[in-house]
Amino acid sequence: MAFTLDQLNTAALPDAGRMLDGIYEHTPWIAAEALKARPFKSLAHLKHALVAALDQGGVDAHLALIRAHPELAGKAMVAKTLTAESTHEQGRAGLTECTPEEFARIQQLNAGYNAKFGFPFILAVRGPRGTGLGKARIIDTFARRLGHHPDFERAEALRQIHRIAEIRLADRFGAEPTLGNDVWDWHEKLARHSDPGFAEAGQLTVTYLTDAHRACAQRIGQTMHDAGFDEVHVDAVGNVVGRYKADPAVPDPRTLMTGSHYDTVRNGGKYDGRLGIFVPIACVRELARARRRLPFDFEVIGFAEEEGQRYKATFLGSGALIGDFRAEWLDQQDADGITMRQAMRHAGLCVDDIPKLRRDPARYLGFIEVHIEQGPVLNELNLPLGVVTSINGSVRYLGEYAGQASHAGTTPMDRRRDAACAAAELALVLEQRAARDGDSVATMGLLQVPGGSINVVPGRCAFSLDLRAPTDTQRDALAADVLARAREIAERRGVACTLEETMRASAAPSAPAWQRRWEAAVESTGLPVFRMPSGAGHDAMKLHEVMPQAMLFVRGENSGISHNPLESTTAEDMQLAVQALQHLLEGVARDLHPLP
Repeated sequence: MAFTLDQLNTAALPDAGRMLDGIYEHTPWIAAEALKARPFKSLAHLKHALVAALDQGGVDAHLALIRAHPELAGKAMVAKTLTAESTHEQGRAGLTECTPEEFARIQQLNAGYNAKFGFPFILAVRGPRGTGLGKARIIDTFARRLGHHPDFERAEALRQIHRIAEIRLADRFGAEPTLGNDVWDWHEKLARHSDPGFAEAGQLTVTYLTDAHRACAQRIGQTMHDAGFDEVHVDAVGNVVGRYKADPAVPDPRTLMTGSHYDTVRNGGKYDGRLGIFVPIACVRELARARRRLPFDFEVIGFAEEEGQRYKATFLGSGALIGDFRAEWLDQQDADGITMRQAMRHAGLCVDDIPKLRRDPARYLGFIEVHIEQGPVLNELNLPLGVVTSINGSVRYLGEYAGQASHAGTTPMDRRRDAACAAAELALVLEQRAARDGDSVATMGLLQVPGGSINVVPGRCAFSLDLRAPTDTQRDALAADVLARAREIAERRGVACTLEETMRASAAPSAPAWQRRWEAAVESTGLPVFRMPSGAGHDAMKLHEVMPQAMLFVRGENSGISHNPLESTTAEDMQLAVQALQHLLEGVARDLHPLP
């Protein structure tokens, strides 16, 4: 029989400790410390208290906990001395049914891992959906993590332990993340569609208006229909638009818009963009099931294009809604020579209707977006949700240092005009200057010596600069300092420097009122509010130009990696995102129509 939080909150301390026994392997002090935070408002609150308790323990306590865990398919499993929890988890993942070859491979990995790190490999083998990873994926993950730095891997082992504890708590308290599971399953179904060449390789790639892209639109639309949306259609740029109408008793209701993109980068992940479509669909489905209407229309949009993978133009889906769609884009060609105009006609879209998509901002309350973080911050903090304060402004440059190519053996070090060394020095300047701000970032992503040779001092070096910061003022100060140092380096080293600005995007600070709504929504789950900027661009940036916007980030697994097949999140974190959005919607409803 499952426990309840009320039982845990009111039980005598020894009894409460027994309720949490085995959640962390052979380490009862974590539960004892966490129980000092009673009463717990939610299971998420309890989980966070357990994480905080372990964090206070220090490195020695962390290592002791890691070493308390058994090896995967190791001696304890063979000797049948695993705890009941570990036996269940390893059995569910199929590790108790290894072939001789699989068992030998795991033993080899165990030996190599222990030799490198001095502790056993820890993996939440029930996975992000709780149903089990499977032996092949476990072995692949084992091999990949052998390449980590010891400090990083120790932290990753603790994150896996927290995930194991989360699953055990769900079992112990009968807390199935049913909404999160549905959102997870919708992602899996959508990920079956991938562009030719990538699909055969088992990779996910969905670019603008390909057959896979159109199949995704159809599936998203069907999911909206099934969820109970009143209106669903594909618009003139390929956006999938669903509308859940307001309470009929509300005269002339305004609209709250949400959504994100369903296209992907090449060989990308399943959740970038798509999470922001399916989380609100789950909210609408629950409203429809309860026959509940809001005092505003709720518009959920699967934006057709954000990534700029097939054509050079980006944000085609969200841009069209603010009137930012340029006719000249229609003549852009993809790698096969197909123009955007031809692709749109082939997809049955009416180019002449694109101007009609422009929304009247006066009819909208604002735009909100749920998005996977695409970074390591929440993952490292063991926090499922984060509130976005601003989408960073950015500026990009293409540059070149031009010095003098000369013989690498005969040119003395004090006579060189080395273009590559100038660029290398500038790369370090970027690193140091951005770090000074704390939340600015700067990247030299391209670095090339044209026609370089191993025995020639580089005469030319081409490079790129990508500078980002939460405000335009901070971005511009960063850029001014970097450009000044770039020219100072050139003068001191006797090389020429050219710099061309290629892109500039304004920062999109979250609307304070909508940011506060997200903060209240996170607090309602029992989690602490963590505020953070977004370094990546999002559809919210486009809508920001005409209406207030704010975003919620959801933790990514595997160090928060994104634009990568390893991109992942858990059903539990998806559940919390749905609950947060539900709370936000109810809060807006109360603000518009306060109860008497």
